[in-house]
Parts: sequence; structure tokens; C-alpha cells
Amino acid sequence: MPSMNDLVREHTGLDSSDLEWLHLLVSEWQLLSDLSFADLVLWVPTRDGTRYVSVAQMRPNTGPTSYQDDMVGHLVPRGRRPLLDVALDEGRIVREGDPEWREEVPVRVESIPVRHDGRVLGVIARNTNLLTVRTPSRLELTYLQSASDLAQMIAAGAFPFPAEQVDMDASPRVGDGLIRLDADGMVQYASPNALSAYHRLGLAADLVGQHLGRASVELAPERGPVEEALVKLASGWAPREFEVEAGDGVIQLRAIPLKPKGVHTGSLVLLRDVTELRRRERELITKDATIREIHHRVKNNLQTVAALLRLQARRMDSERAREALDEAVRRVGSIAIVHETLSQNLDEKVEFDEIADRVLAMVAEISPGRVTTRRGGKFGILSAETATPLSMVLTELLQNALEHGFGPGESGTVEVAATRSRERIAVTVQDDGRGLPADFDAQRAGNLGLQIVRTLVVGELGGTFDMLPSPDGPGTRVVLELPLEG
Repeated sequence: MPSMNDLVREHTGLDSSDLEWLHLLVSEWQLLSDLSFADLVLWVPTRDGTRYVSVAQMRPNTGPTSYQDDMVGHLVPRGRRPLLDVALDEGRIVREGDPEWREEVPVRVESIPVRHDGRVLGVIARNTNLLTVRTPSRLELTYLQSASDLAQMIAAGAFPFPAEQVDMDASPRVGDGLIRLDADGMVQYASPNALSAYHRLGLAADLVGQHLGRASVELAPERGPVEEALVKLASGWAPREFEVEAGDGVIQLRAIPLKPKGVHTGSLVLLRDVTELRRRERELITKDATIREIHHRVKNNLQTVAALLRLQARRMDSERAREALDEAVRRVGSIAIVHETLSQNLDEKVEFDEIADRVLAMVAEISPGRVTTRRGGKFGILSAETATPLSMVLTELLQNALEHGFGPGESGTVEVAATRSRERIAVTVQDDGRGLPADFDAQRAGNLGLQIVRTLVVGELGGTFDMLPSPDGPGTRVVLELPLEG
């Protein structure tokens, strides 16, 4: 199906600002559709003015649809739908005409011009299925009156509100709860859902006849500027979203000023009870904070262990014992780096390139000569389950390259490179040092560092590990292949 951008650019002469206005309208018009109990189809005249192209469609959540088929992309010649012509040419809402019959269903058709910067860009066809029409209730009459006000604002170019950025997925909808205010902010009508939400906040009386702003403040008492702002917002003078919290309840409200003829005549307030949603969000925030605190404490404990090992190493008389303890310090340090990064994140994932750089810097401190280290490629974001053993593997491989690849005073380079695909990550550690012994077998070599690498790569990460002579000259290349979580 072609997008609205494609249809407008292919068939019409509208510019980018006009297209942006249409996108803003379409992001909001579920409200008009639900209040009208009607389907909406947006028709825009073609570049030559001889036809209309349908660029968007919306079905109501509050009533039956009048269109079984998708209308987006349809082209109709001018003159076939006279109501579109009149609305476009005269710039007014057109309701004249008898109902149309579509598949034995009577449909009332109305046309609403869409105005922007003084020009009519297109026409909204509002199609109401009349098959289930009955005597409307007070709720339905309020819906229809509010829809009529919004339609007049669209025709005048006063709706939607350009400065208001609304997340329509999170914003209250018509069926969640609706309150109609007069020009002074007094409640004229409150739907049953809206009344229930306010009762949860602690309201004992009926809302009708009360000033919504003052009633909200009395339920959630605030002081000073906050109180004044809440009274203003809940009075519906500005298009805003806000929340009211009292006792055990939280309600989210969205105020929509109604100015059908350019004069503020009242407001529409949509609201929904978000008490359970906010409770779960707070639980998640608390859980995230607890997890980060655990990682922070683990990091501190590991650093304490490293400090104790370093202190013990200084007291050792044996050079080999000191070297073994120094290696243990670096192993503990590599794990501490991962936990430090996790303590700063909101989830159990880390940007491993930063960790790799810190491991490189830590291990480079043991360089016996003028050996430089560098990194190429990107590791990207990895889960904690992968990052922790991989940091240890990287520490062991770098430590092995610096200790066994170069003698005292020798210079050279050790490079870490990562290549990542959707399912796997390949890591190479290459040096230009003295190389491997002739009879070396990486799968059977017995030193502790390589045993740790094999255990972590093959056993824990489910990958492969090999150590080969460098193909580009003297030195050694280590190749790791690791699967990634889907």
C-alpha cells in the first residue's frame, strides 16, 4: 500500500509544510472519528485539479464501519462526489444530501475542509453507518457535539495544535473517559469512566457542576505555583497533557480547548486511570535501581579483592608467585570493568567497545617494552552473559601476547579487531612479535591462561578458538568465533 507521502508527492502539488500539516492531522483524527462514530477519509485534489486522491483513512472504535474496503490510493474524478467539490471550493462543512446506500447499509456523508495557512488543502469525508442509529444517550450527544466543534476547528485551520506533541499510543482515548467543560472550566458532562477515575482519587460527589481545576487540586493538594498551574491546566485553557495523583490513584488527563468559531466556548478533557501502570513503572524503576546497585557493589568488592591480591603480591619473595598474583589481579579487574559498566545502565547490556578499550589500557601496563595496543572494528552492544567471559578472554589473550610475544626492550604492536554480523561476532588478536614455537598446538597447550580461554570460549560462550602463525609476517594471530543471542 502506498504511503501518504508517496501519494501526495505523486498526485498533488502540496509542499512539505502542507504535508507536515496533513501528518499532524492524521496523527490526531482518531479522536474525531471516535467522537463522530464515523469513518474518515482524507481526499486531496490532484495537481491538475481534475480528480481527488484518497491519502488516509480512519475507522472508529466507537461504532460500525461504513467502509469494508481500504480506500487509500483511490482516485475519483471531480464532480462524482459533489459534497467534496462544495467543501473544497467554498471552504465550509457540507452536510446536505440524502444518505448513500453501500451494500444495503445507509451511510450519511459529510465533508469537512482541511485548512492550513488560509488555504484548503483537502477534504475529510465523514461517513456514518446509519444501520444502528437509535435515540442518542447523553454520552453520545456529548460526543457528537464535541465532534462538531472539532470539525469546525479543522475547517478553520485551528486544529490540530502544532505546538502540542502528543504520543497517541500513550495518550487517553475517547473511550477511556471524557469530560466536557464550559468556557469557565465548569463540568457540563462526565462519562461513567471519567467519574469512576475521579472516585478512585477520592471524589465523593458528582463532578457535574464543579470546577474541574479546583476539584482536582482539592483531591491532590499542592501549594504555590504548582497549585495554580494545575487549576489552569484542568480548566482546559491550553492543549496539554498532565497527571493528577491522590491517595492510591493516578489519572492521566489531556485537555483540548474548543474554539469552533474562533472563541473559546469550552474544553474537552480525555482521561484514563493509569494507577496500575504507574505502580508497575515504579516497581521497574526500583528493580532497575536495585540491580544497578548490586553491580556497583560487586564492582567495589572485586576491586577490594584486587587490592588485597596486589598487597599480597608485594609481600611475596618468589618472582613467579608475584607474577601469578598480578595475573589474578588483571583477571579480577576485567570482570570489575564489566560490572562497573552494568551499574551505569538501565538493562543487562553493555557497549563492549568501551570495555575492550579499558581492558587494552589495563593490560598494556604490563608491557615489557615499547609495545603499543590498538583496536579495530566494533563489538557493539553485548549482553552481560557474553560480556563478562569475553572480557576475561580478551584479558588473557592480550596478556599472553605481551608476555610471550615480545622480549624485554622489544617494540611492536598488538591489535584487537572485531567483525560483527547479526548472528555471530569474530574477534582476532594479532601481534607482530616472535611468533609461536614450531610444535605449538593451541588446543592442547597447558598454560593456565590458554586453559581459561578454551574453557570460556568453547564451554561457556559456545564458540571456537584457534591460535595460528600470523599470515602477514612474524607474529601470532588468535581467532575467536562466537554466536550471538537472537
